[in-house]
Amino acid sequence: MPERTIAGDGAAAPEPVRLGVYTCHCGGNIGHVVQCERVAEIIGRMPDVVVARTDPSFCSDAGQAIIEQDIKELGINRVVIGACTPSLHEQTFRNAVTRAGLNPYLYQHVGIREQDSWVHSKDPEGATEKAVHLMAAGVAKARLLTPLEPIRLSAEKRALVIGAGIAGLRCALDVARQGIRVTLVEKSPFLGGRVAQLGSVFPTDEDPLRLLHELIHAVTAHPSITVLTQSEVTGLSGYVGNFNVHVTQHSRGVEKDTAEELLAACTQTTPDEFDYGLTQRKVIYRSYPDSYPAIPAVDWEHHDGRPLQVGGRSVELRDEPRIYELTAGAIALATGFDPYEPRHGEYGYGEIPEVVTLPQLIRILARVREGEPLTWNGHPIRAMALIHCVGSRELDGVQKPHADGQVNSYCSRVCCTASLHAAVTLRQRFPDLDIYDLYQDIRTYGRGHEEIYRHARTSMVRFLRYHGDQRPEVVAAPAGDLHPVVVRVKDSLTYGEEIDVPVDLVALAVGMMPRQIDDLANMLKVSRGADRFLLEAHPKLRPVEMAVRGIVLAGTAQGPMNIQESLSAASAAAAKVAVLLGQGQVELPPFVACVNTAKCDGTGACVQACREKGAITLQTFNEDGGELRRAVVTPANCTGCGACVGVCPNRAIDVQAWTLAQYEAMVDAIGADIPGVAGADE
Repeated sequence: MPERTIAGDGAAAPEPVRLGVYTCHCGGNIGHVVQCERVAEIIGRMPDVVVARTDPSFCSDAGQAIIEQDIKELGINRVVIGACTPSLHEQTFRNAVTRAGLNPYLYQHVGIREQDSWVHSKDPEGATEKAVHLMAAGVAKARLLTPLEPIRLSAEKRALVIGAGIAGLRCALDVARQGIRVTLVEKSPFLGGRVAQLGSVFPTDEDPLRLLHELIHAVTAHPSITVLTQSEVTGLSGYVGNFNVHVTQHSRGVEKDTAEELLAACTQTTPDEFDYGLTQRKVIYRSYPDSYPAIPAVDWEHHDGRPLQVGGRSVELRDEPRIYELTAGAIALATGFDPYEPRHGEYGYGEIPEVVTLPQLIRILARVREGEPLTWNGHPIRAMALIHCVGSRELDGVQKPHADGQVNSYCSRVCCTASLHAAVTLRQRFPDLDIYDLYQDIRTYGRGHEEIYRHARTSMVRFLRYHGDQRPEVVAAPAGDLHPVVVRVKDSLTYGEEIDVPVDLVALAVGMMPRQIDDLANMLKVSRGADRFLLEAHPKLRPVEMAVRGIVLAGTAQGPMNIQESLSAASAAAAKVAVLLGQGQVELPPFVACVNTAKCDGTGACVQACREKGAITLQTFNEDGGELRRAVVTPANCTGCGACVGVCPNRAIDVQAWTLAQYEAMVDAIGADIPGVAGADE
């Protein structure tokens, strides 16, 4: 058998090409439409094809064993597999050929499920012919495949975790326990995030502060974790394994030995975000009594700059930021969420004092001592309503778009259980309180959450159901009424009866909103999804990784989650970081641009077309007494997009494993007459 050219630059193969071609039935997903045996028979007659087989499931252990045996016994040195989507099992088959002793990049995957059988399910004959052409294209490309090696980069065994809420703390601790140094950066002066604002956690009713403080203690006591509060990432460059990060840390503004004296002397106040604006706090503050660190901090955003008068002397508070430069091999984003802030007038919010959000209600309850009556705005609370889906499950064309022109069409997931948990807590603490729950659907999806719903029903919480396009209306009651607020709802449980519910307090179960971190997202070049939360690379196959290599997601930065889910996601992110950095070396796929220096004449068109900073540059070389400019690729920065390939006037650039010669061979094969296919010359 003659040797064939297998590289786009004309290099000859060191050995004859021997192809093994495998058409998978995919458990019937392909085989019930495509005549797989016929495909194998036709492809098996092509040049260089040594063996062509079918199997119900080549991704199974038995199916992989067939491929491995052929490689070892038949001398197969190129493998083509027609199966499901490459994103699902391409790596499975690469591992199989590697075990058999073949370079993993001498394998070509052909997707004949999504591209063929699923879209042509009513045309088996046409689907079979299409499968032949797709497999022929795979064979044509496989002839030109060359052995490749992964890109290997040294990796700094340090992780950067941005955000010190419950997810960031968990992620930092799990990474550190794997022997990797961690820098934990938190924008606020205190650790813990939003969990500290809760009264209890469902479904266990445990004290959130106890759980939080246990985690904070473990993090701050770990010798491999450095915590930077009042800090932000202000600069970033580099790539996976070697991110160069600038962190700016603001001063706390007070020293330990004078902190209490300055705190007592401070008179300037601002709305307390810990209580969601219900109360005021000083600009020198602790977020709550047992917050960590224990030393108070100055709120520089609201400090008016005036000196404090302490013991007859004037003390000026100064912010003297420090800049830290560090190198991190990976970055975990645990930037959290913000509760939805209702528009002024939405359900009476901001207009009627008796309308609050559910997070505000939780803080109100936290301030009521056991045995004390529940009051608000100077009057007792005898009846109240909880309204679900405020800022969630909004309908385009029904609800008013937000500033970015979108509505929050997603479900925030935790609001139903949070509302029901609040209702049960209210019933236990205030048995005489009338409670009305207005909902679209009850989505108590988590373990133990349905029991909270059952408890609410048996506790005489009254449920009324509304449709999303007919949301309740909240209005002030006429002067002199027994209750100051009326909630009007068309109740679908009573066949659309219009009901007026007089109450003393309305709590809006607001959804989760993505945190505004545009500067950070742009700096990291990470993407957002349609819901505006940070977007994972693949929801099933890479659920906590981002498209940017070396950056992972932890917790509600990715989307609405409860505490348990946030902790699980944080541990998953930590596991990804540990695998990535544990060996001190990072391996990346070799599908990057490669320059043929013999053809390159340094036009610079590739540099102008490249969107990745530092991926390709022009460099000057001395050769034969003269200077030459040539394009040079930095593989760590290259994403293999191919923009440079399209603009090079000399065809001097290719993307490895996807060369121009391979593309051309595939195109020729797709359009070729193939013996055995209808319309072809036998």
